[in-house]
Amino acid sequence: MGKKVKKEIETPRKEPFEPLPFESKTPATVVLMLSSPEEDVLAKACYAIYKFAEKGEENKLSLLGLGALPPLCQHINHEDKRVRRNAIMAVGMMAANGVCERMWSPETVVHEFATLCLSTLSVDFVCKVQITENKGLPSLIRLLSGPDPDVTKNTLEIALNLVQDHPNRAALGELGGVPPLLALVRSEFPVIQLLALRILERLTLDRDARAAFREVQGFEKIMDFINDKDLSDLHVEALRVVSNCVADRESLLLVHQTGGLSRLIQLVALSPAPALPEVQTSAATCIAMVARSSENRKLLHAHDVETALVGLLSAEGDGVRTAACHAVATMSIHLVSKDTFRELEALHVVVQLLSHSCVELRQAAVQALSSLTFPLAPPSAVEEAAGVEVLVQMLSEGSSTLVSHAAATLANMADQEPLRCRILTHGAAAALVGPLQSATTTDSLLQVTRCLAALACEPHARKEFRKAGGLPPLVRLLSSRHKEVRSNACWAISVCANEEATSVELCKLGALESLQEINESPNRRNRFSEVAMFRLLASNLSVKYCVTGRLASTDITTDGFYDAGPVRPGDKVMTLEELSKQHVNRRRPVLVANAAAKYDPNHHTYRQRERQTDRRTDGRTDRQTERERDRQTDRQTDRQTDRQTDRQTDRQTDRQTDRQTDRAHLQSPVIPVSSLPPTGRYIKNIIYCITNALGGAVETDRLHEFHWELHLSELKFRRRSNVVPIGSVCKGIYCHRAMLFKCLADRVGVSCSLVRGEYNRAWNEVLLPGETQPGAPPRPQPRSLYVVDLMHQPGSMLRANTPAAIQYQSI
Repeated sequence: MGKKVKKEIETPRKEPFEPLPFESKTPATVVLMLSSPEEDVLAKACYAIYKFAEKGEENKLSLLGLGALPPLCQHINHEDKRVRRNAIMAVGMMAANGVCERMWSPETVVHEFATLCLSTLSVDFVCKVQITENKGLPSLIRLLSGPDPDVTKNTLEIALNLVQDHPNRAALGELGGVPPLLALVRSEFPVIQLLALRILERLTLDRDARAAFREVQGFEKIMDFINDKDLSDLHVEALRVVSNCVADRESLLLVHQTGGLSRLIQLVALSPAPALPEVQTSAATCIAMVARSSENRKLLHAHDVETALVGLLSAEGDGVRTAACHAVATMSIHLVSKDTFRELEALHVVVQLLSHSCVELRQAAVQALSSLTFPLAPPSAVEEAAGVEVLVQMLSEGSSTLVSHAAATLANMADQEPLRCRILTHGAAAALVGPLQSATTTDSLLQVTRCLAALACEPHARKEFRKAGGLPPLVRLLSSRHKEVRSNACWAISVCANEEATSVELCKLGALESLQEINESPNRRNRFSEVAMFRLLASNLSVKYCVTGRLASTDITTDGFYDAGPVRPGDKVMTLEELSKQHVNRRRPVLVANAAAKYDPNHHTYRQRERQTDRRTDGRTDRQTERERDRQTDRQTDRQTDRQTDRQTDRQTDRQTDRQTDRAHLQSPVIPVSSLPPTGRYIKNIIYCITNALGGAVETDRLHEFHWELHLSELKFRRRSNVVPIGSVCKGIYCHRAMLFKCLADRVGVSCSLVRGEYNRAWNEVLLPGETQPGAPPRPQPRSLYVVDLMHQPGSMLRANTPAAIQYQSI
């Protein structure tokens, strides 16, 4: 038998209390639940009371009669977050009732807890609206004068949250909230003083509130507060109130009459016992705000504010110098103050700040420098202070503010030639490319393009900018949506297009098409777009003739001028190099003046054909390859012979054109058009040279027998190019002869124009003196416009707009 085991007595297990679902529709029952020890019950009861009080004023009064307020106030400091939040919401909702407020007694500390919960609730915008709609502002203003500092502090926090919105500022001023706030500035509690000053700062942003502030001598009281050295830790907040007070003209006049402006400038001046750096910073910021008005700047200048600001530029503390630079920049708008700053050598001090490590100080310094150098910079002040190199380096920095003000300063200095040359020696033209590509703000683009327009007056600046790749981003700015950016881009292009190389590159990038589009739009056209297009065409006469169909007598052609025919508006005009690389087509040839040797398309064609031949030989047998090589050698020999022949022909063409020019020089010396005799014999000599070189005179009825098309086609296929030198043409009609006449006339100094008509018609116009009547005394005769006949009766001068001239110009 086994051993008996003693049975353990099982203790009875306690059964947990089952949760009791409870619903109540009686407010009194819910108020009793506020005494429950369970947090969940308390949270639900507080929220139910909040929702009940939200429905109307009668519900709030009934809750007050049931004694709901004391337990709610106790639960404001509850440990549970939900209970505390719901209790504050319920108390805040009941506090909006005026009767409830009168029923409270200071002994129960209800005001303290009510204002405490409202200070938390007033952060939310919805609660702000409810406080104002339930007329809570008058009650808050009354509490500002209460004896309890805790209630005052909480009330100030509520007011500070409310005045963040514009409507509450005017309402607080109308209800008389300014006097108690000014009284609290002198409170014995620093936190109450700080809150009162911050409310006044926000309050004085409103014009009506400033009027109420002036009526109670608020500015005088604030200035007395600032003069109290024992309260220097709060002077910064007080100066912010002053800055708002002097924002309008009426307040500033009152400040000036009461001597407050002099006291404000004294805070800026460096005295033997200077103020705190924070105070000086706030005072300089206040002066910068005052100086936004032209009338205010005159008043500040009368108080010699420039001397005080220049002293602050050398003070200790980056914040002080930054605020001083902002004030200098604003005051420099006044020309008299600008001269005063220059006399005080403020430029040298500001330039030294450009190399400071503090970014904000550098931004303020370059802003002050751009204002001091506008509209004209002193000849040597910035240069002597070694500021040019620093300004150029700032163009490469990422800050758009630095780039904007640095470019503006360089543009101001570049208006003077000595300073412009000094700037370019530091690579300023190439440094502008980066900001053009990466600038994100409109102001930086405006200043960079303005600086480019000022520097591009120098030829080497245009060359440097072009080589650095600055033309593509500049052309892209023509498509900007901002009107001023487009205008400045057109301005810069008009300056850059003064030389042929840059003009040709701009045309390649599509600047001409963009300018045409801008000029055709009445909304996008600006004062520089037409000038930019005119200069772009004036520097590229070939493009001008293709686009406009006319060259004036002032347009002097040179070697490389070509006629590619008319183009439609908006179409791109191809360069001569691009045209020379095209395959031979059926279109009209491109006539070029003495450019055959410069653009030799045969070399390009032969190399391409040789590469194609090498590809075709891959995969064949050695014998076939050898045979093919022999054939290729023979073909290359023939081609080299043809090429030598073509080059000899080109040289002969050049010599032929030169001989025509020399002949024109010999027979037509360089004489101004105004001094030519009435017969125009010097012009006729050029006409005879051209007529003899291009097939002689052709009668109108026999023009169809003059096979000039076949001759030009033979030239194209013989040269294997669409580009044909004008000197190699032996048969030409109106367009060929007119072009050659223009080229030769420009070389010998005879003034004439070139006009394109329709159907291969072109003609030249010259100005000749009118005929003198027989027996009349010699005197200067008015000049008349004549059309030169180069086809039918060479040497005839057809007076413009006569039937004979019109017949020559049209079919």
